[in-house]
Amino acid sequence: MAKLILSMDGLVLKEIPLVKERTSIGRKPNNDIQIDNLAISGEHAVIVAILNDAFLEDLNSTNGTYVNGQSVKKHVLKDNDVVELGKYRIKFLKDAPDMRASDTFEKAFVMTPDAANLGASPRAHTETMVGFGAEASVTSEWKAPIDAASTGADEPMGMVQIISGRNAGRELELSKSLTTLGKPGVQVAVITRRPHGYFITHVEGDSFPVLNGKQLDAQAHLLGDHDVIEIAGVKMEFYLRSSDTPGA
Repeated sequence: MAKLILSMDGLVLKEIPLVKERTSIGRKPNNDIQIDNLAISGEHAVIVAILNDAFLEDLNSTNGTYVNGQSVKKHVLKDNDVVELGKYRIKFLKDAPDMRASDTFEKAFVMTPDAANLGASPRAHTETMVGFGAEASVTSEWKAPIDAASTGADEPMGMVQIISGRNAGRELELSKSLTTLGKPGVQVAVITRRPHGYFITHVEGDSFPVLNGKQLDAQAHLLGDHDVIEIAGVKMEFYLRSSDTPGA
């Protein structure tokens, strides 16, 4: 399990395991990590943890958020990254299980700089949906070990079908633990496969994805059969494929 180590002037103040999906940091007492210092904004930053990956976002703080000395607005945390908030330091430690290579989609594996920036393990294959181009370029998947008994192996498989743009009609099987969809730098979301269903979560971009005509918020949302998702200007339909569906 990943964890955060809060310190100041080399003195460790607290260790925080990343057990929540969202961990807020700020001066106000309602934050998960409260730092009672005037250099820290009331709601300074947030860390979103999805499976074994963590995304840091500065919440328009007054004095900014830095990672390894560089000012950031959004950042995919890597093992041993140091988040700097005034005189305080938060070290990110990632306890990562081995990643298994994903299956092919369009029979093409491409490791791209954009996909790498989304936090995919260098040992995992990263897929690009051919022809997404400027509309919504990257779809990357990586797979953590799954206990079939705990994930409902007999449950219908989740699918995504593109319904607008140049890739209309293409389908993607959501068989992995985590699937990243969108265009880095514009809008990115992830769909996670959990024991009780498929959830979509916003991870990058000023605007949030749209689900059935309604803009999502920062929380994870359970997907229902035939939900329509819009990410980076591309519409796609999520549906559940039953075991008796041809090709299942």
